Amino acid sequence: MFDRLREDIACVFERDPAARTTWEVLTCYPGVRALLFHRATHWLWTLRLRWLARWLSHFGRWLTGIEIHPGATIGRRFFIDHGMGVVIGETAEIGDDCTLYHGVTLGGTSWSAGKRHPTLGRGVVIGAGAKVLGPIRVGEGAKIGSNAVVVRDVPPGATAVGIPARIIEGDAEQQREAHAEKLGFSAYAVTAGLDDPLAKAIHGLLDHAVDTDRRLELLLKYLERSGITVSDELATADKFDPNYLGKIVD
Repeated sequence: MFDRLREDIACVFERDPAARTTWEVLTCYPGVRALLFHRATHWLWTLRLRWLARWLSHFGRWLTGIEIHPGATIGRRFFIDHGMGVVIGETAEIGDDCTLYHGVTLGGTSWSAGKRHPTLGRGVVIGAGAKVLGPIRVGEGAKIGSNAVVVRDVPPGATAVGIPARIIEGDAEQQREAHAEKLGFSAYAVTAGLDDPLAKAIHGLLDHAVDTDRRLELLLKYLERSGITVSDELATADKFDPNYLGKIVD
């Protein structure tokens, strides 16, 4: 038990730079306390003390703002960051080293008995506000973007974004997302498939920026092949000055 607790505390320090001391993690991180409650309630659940397990789970929800059904199966080094509004259903299965942010729901889409909640593979990361619904599988190392709604399986190592969630694939999508991150934001939940003028405008600007970067890289390669060396200072020039350009181009 104490070994698992030490693992839980260690993974907080690994994944949250705001964590400072062990005492702070134990007293101020609701995700850690919610996990302690769940271990107790899950043990009671396996002993078929179902009402006691549900009551203790309800008390834990009141204390932490995180609702984890006692029947859910959770692996090692599971981290819930911030945590408020997280809901994990009865038949959910979470692998080792997974991370959930606030507002995440691992929910069901059916009232039928049996498996009706998601299964997360090892190392899955789910962004704030995302909804993963139904008896689907999110593969090992996959990432779910903030506010995404996932109702289909996600392959291992893939990234799912948008409403409904789509898998980011292909050079164009990956370059667009990479360039968005360079500019200081993420294109998560901006879905190209929807008839949304704002989304189309954002994607058009990102595609233009990616194409401009590609052209500049080709230009620099041609200059180098011609024996012209362009200084790195060119990348930081904030205005066009022919005299300055003459100094940085040898």
